[in-house]
Formats: sequence, C-alpha cells, structure tokens
Amino acid sequence: MSALLIMAAADTANAAVHAPDILTTIRNVVAIICMISGLFFILGGTLGVLRLPDFFTRLHAAGMTDTLGAELILLGLIVQEGFTQLSLKFLFVSLFLLLTSPTATHAVANAAYQAGLKPLLGRYKAPSPSEIDGTAKEDDH
Repeated sequence: MSALLIMAAADTANAAVHAPDILTTIRNVVAIICMISGLFFILGGTLGVLRLPDFFTRLHAAGMTDTLGAELILLGLIVQEGFTQLSLKFLFVSLFLLLTSPTATHAVANAAYQAGLKPLLGRYKAPSPSEIDGTAKEDDH
C-alpha cells in the first residue's frame, strides 16, 4: 500500500515538473503566430507601397499595415516574455504606437492635401512592364 502511494506521489511530481514545459511551449507557439502574422501585414503594406498608384493610397497602405503589423509583433513579444517589467515596457510602446501612428498618418495626408496634392480619382490601370521600361511599341494598323 505504501509503495503504491509513493508511486502515485512520484507520478504527481513528474506531472508537475512537465506542466510548465507545456505552458511554455503553448506560450511560444502563440508568440510565434502573432509575430508571423505581424510580419505578414508589414510585408503586405510594403507591397501596397510599391504597387499602389498615388501618394494617398500608398500612405493608407503604409499607415494601416504598419500599425497592425507592429502591434501584432509587440503582442507576440509580450506573450513570449511573460509577466515581467520588459513586457510592461512593450505594452507602453504598443499603446504609444497605437495612438501616434494613425495620428501621424492623418497629419501627413492632411499636409499633402493642403499643399495641393490631389488624390487620383477614377479607375486605375496598372502600366505594363513595357510601358515602365519605355519600350512600348505602337500598333501599325
């Protein structure tokens, strides 16, 4: 009987030792998912800045994805770090970024509009690669 109790106590002790490993693994997986999602949004914003036709649409792509992507990366860092002083600092940086990034994007767009830069209106057709290179051929019909 006592041997059975000792074996049960040993199993309980082993389970207690391995439980934090599982929690650490789950926390790391959540952190990695958040950081990869943030990277996805930042890369999407980069493509938007490279491909969109005018200043205002490029600014929109950069401002929206910069805010969301940076917030997700910071959230991943907070989750990975756990409840420490560093994660509190990450939280303050995240709140500061959440307030300032959209405000700065709006201020830049408003300044550009006040300076006379007008948005491109209507349907947009992307130029072909030959038009970009300057080697567009005219049809002889």
